[in-house]
This record gives sequence, structure tokens and C-alpha cells, in this order.
Amino acid sequence: MIMEKLYDLHQRYLRQTNTGFQRYLLDEVSWNHRLIALKGPKGVGKTTMLLQHILQHFGEGTDALYVSMDSIAIKSFTLFEIAEFHANRGGSHLFLDEIHKYSDWSRELKTIYDLFPELHIVFSGSSMLQIYKSYGDLSRRAITYDLRGLSFREYLILETGEQLEAYNLKSILTDHLELAKSISERVKVFDHFDPYLRFGYYPFYREGTDNYYIKLEQVINTILDVDLPFMVEINAHNIYKMKKLLYMLATSVPFQPNISKLAASLEVNRNTLSNYIHYLHEAGLLQLLLDAGKSYSLLAKPEKIYLQNANLVYVISPEHAQKGTLREMFFFNQVAAKHKVNYSKEGDFLVDEHYTFEVGGHSKNFNQIKRSKNSYLVLDDTIMGYKNKIPLWLFGFLY
Repeated sequence: MIMEKLYDLHQRYLRQTNTGFQRYLLDEVSWNHRLIALKGPKGVGKTTMLLQHILQHFGEGTDALYVSMDSIAIKSFTLFEIAEFHANRGGSHLFLDEIHKYSDWSRELKTIYDLFPELHIVFSGSSMLQIYKSYGDLSRRAITYDLRGLSFREYLILETGEQLEAYNLKSILTDHLELAKSISERVKVFDHFDPYLRFGYYPFYREGTDNYYIKLEQVINTILDVDLPFMVEINAHNIYKMKKLLYMLATSVPFQPNISKLAASLEVNRNTLSNYIHYLHEAGLLQLLLDAGKSYSLLAKPEKIYLQNANLVYVISPEHAQKGTLREMFFFNQVAAKHKVNYSKEGDFLVDEHYTFEVGGHSKNFNQIKRSKNSYLVLDDTIMGYKNKIPLWLFGFLY
């Protein structure tokens, strides 16, 4: 039977899966939930994580079935037919990768969820996947997780083989001296920090750094040329202007937006520009720093705009990889994985609307944030901190 080949493909994917290194999110997901959504930018390891979970909990049995929805081999089947086939053969878990590549995915998922109560479903897709806007509002049924790129801690594990723990923000703020001492005795932090900023955020750097930027540029183009049109109605001319906008932002990050001027330079109106920025943010290419008290929305004007991670600077506009920018970008990126990060009028960042952080070099002082309670200096180029002075690299251990 033709559909039996789904299990052959499933086995082939499992045989190609490396189980040596596992992402931070693997142990945080409540895998027993009936409907799970896994979102994340292209290239951060969603597929590998799904396959590792299958190997750990189902082995090579037929209880679980992994299907990549962008595979040519399954184009003649509907999503419902695949689920029905698996459920009728006693399958209990269905893993659907690249779900955004399948049209009308949310409608069929809702039907599958309602008609096959014995089936647990995990689906993954682009970070732009709009669960709450989908047919039937799947957010009421699904629990959603976002997978980010490698933290500095994870990169160190890959590079050194040391099993390094993650720490919560409170521990870093209160015990940073002991933590920095313990970690720096095990790994040479500064041997790895600059390479991480250059090419350590996306796990595929392990395939070789010589062609890393070529692959990362391909990722960016795939997000904008292929994934984005699956999510929203957009034509090639608009995609071209979004790429132009991304380059303009990369050459002046952190960018303090003058929306009218920026819109004029792109020859679009303000609403269109807001849409572009929104899409690039949702796609995992930008970080938007909002004023405290504001929640993210399409209409919210950011105080500053950063590229999502430092690797993107080196591929889009390496001549603008300024040290001060990279410091702020790293801090924002790593802390935002677990905490709310906002613009601060006194320092650089306000975290959880409680802690103020000023990011700079080792000679930075408290003058700018001396009036702020719960304020900290985050210092580059230093292994150890002192009191409210904390080394920048240590914030790469939050996940």
C-alpha cells in the first residue's frame, strides 16, 4: 500500500538523527499534552528535536509517526488521510513538521483533534505560525513552545564537551561571582565568545564554518521568499522591499526608527512599513525594543530595532559589526528567551519592569543608572564581576 511508505520515510529520518546533543527545550515540553505547537525560526533545530524525542520515547516502533509536510512523497495525501491511516493502525502519536507548508492546516488539525481523541499531535512550523488566528482558534487546544537559536551555554557545550548548567536570572544577579569562577575554571570563555557572535547561533554551523554565511543567507531568503508567502498574501515586489528594509536596519542597528522617514525611503506608506517590520520580527529576523508598559502589537512603535542575533549582522552587513551593537544585541537576545525586555530611559534595558541594565565595556560606570533601583552594569571584556557589575557572557547561561 502506498501509504505504508510513510513508515519507511519515518524510519529513514530516525536513522539520520544525531542524538548526541539535545536542545534546552527538549526537557521543558509537556509532551503528554494532546496538541503541541513547536515554533521557531528556520535553522534552529526543530526537526532534530522532534526526531530525538521520538527515538527516546518510541524507538523504532509504530506508535509514533513523523511526517514532513514539505516532502514530495506525501503530496498526494491529505493531512486528514495521514492521521486516519496512522490512528487506524493503532498509532498514538503523530508528529507533523513544517506544517505551514500545508494549505488549510489549521482546519484539518481541528478536525483530527476532534475525531481522533486517542491521537496525540505535535506540529512544528515557522516562528510566524499564527496559532491564535487559525481556523477554530487552535490556541484553545494547543500548548505552544518557541525554540530559539543556540544560547552561548549550548554553544560552549558543543565546542568543549563540558556539561554546563543553565541558571535563572536571580541566580546570575546574586551569585554571578561564584558562577563565573566555576564556569571559567572549566572552559576558556573568551576563546569562544567572539566565534559565537560570528557563527554560533544556528546549530548548522557544525556542518562547517567556511560556508556558514552562505547557508545563513539561504535561510534568510527561504524565510522571505518561501515561508512568508505561506503565511500572508504578499507579492515579490513587497518581498524585495522587505529585504531592502532588512539591509537598511542592519547598517544602522540599534535603529531608532523614524517611521515617516523610513517609509519614504522605501516608497511605502506607514502602515505597509509597520507590516514589514512586524513580518521581519515574527520571522525571527528582528528584535523590537518597546517602551515599558507596552505589549507587542502591529501598531506598537518600537523605541529601538535590533537584528535578532549577532550572526545576522555578519552575513548581512559585516562592516557594521560594531562592538557596542553586538554587546546590546547579545544581551537582548539571550535575556529575551526567558524574560520581558523593554526600553529603559535610564539604562539600555529594563527587564521584567524591575531590573535596569546598562551594557558596556569594562570601564563603564554607574553614572547613567545611578538613580535607578535594582540597577546593574553588564560588562564586556571581563571574566569576573563585582557586586552589581556582571560579565556580559554570563547572560548566555539563561537557557
